[in-house]
Amino acid sequence: MIISHDVDGPADAPAVVLLHSSVCDRRMWEPQWQPLLAAGFRVVRPDFRTCGDSPAAEAPYSDHGDVRELLEHLGIRRAAFVGSSYGGRVALTLAALRPELVSALALLCPARPAQRRGPALLAFNAAEAALLDAGDLEGAAGLNARQWLGPDADEAAHALVRAMQLGNLRGALAADGDHELAEPAFEPAAVTAPVLAVGGAHDIPDFRDVPAELPSLIPGAVHVELPWAGHLPSLERPEEITRLLLPFLLEAVLPGH
Repeated sequence: MIISHDVDGPADAPAVVLLHSSVCDRRMWEPQWQPLLAAGFRVVRPDFRTCGDSPAAEAPYSDHGDVRELLEHLGIRRAAFVGSSYGGRVALTLAALRPELVSALALLCPARPAQRRGPALLAFNAAEAALLDAGDLEGAAGLNARQWLGPDADEAAHALVRAMQLGNLRGALAADGDHELAEPAFEPAAVTAPVLAVGGAHDIPDFRDVPAELPSLIPGAVHVELPWAGHLPSLERPEEITRLLLPFLLEAVLPGH
């Protein structure tokens, strides 16, 4: 099955793939995709399984495998990736397993393959689980929006995250079993693409530590921490994140543009 997606731009333009956070779906990239398109990119926005318009899997699958199959379906041999949180984890996995497919990685508050959960993330997971056990999906969606959006996020961003997460929770509950394959071993030294790793000063340590440590794992990776940001900076200050992404992507994909 090809996961649900939007694709815009000419087939011969350099591709950039936007991978959403597990709290969100592809609608989180609404502020960024048109500026990327205007800059000359072919922009691909997929939904992971049970998120947005992608149904649950009925056979063994992996999210990075789904993304790879989508690229093949679209005839894309190489692409830049922008990954938010879990989307960053998927992008890192794909870049390590198939480095020839990845021209650049821009990671916004990314998770990391084989990441261990710290006290803050464990506490959040417990609070979310209590709401889900009580059948309070709307409460769990609201908890996610409050936790993962930083202080600069407006009410529209909160409403969107609540709606996206509520849909994801319903999609996950409707799934007939868990068909996700075990995550492969992550070899950061295999990543050859330029990496921009962005953290948020208002995020929890789990997701501040990952981008901060990537330069020690991937040669040439650059770390930036945004003093104003929470976990979903592309929804908190959309225009500022677009201004951060565009020069990096253009230089990585079209040097000397």
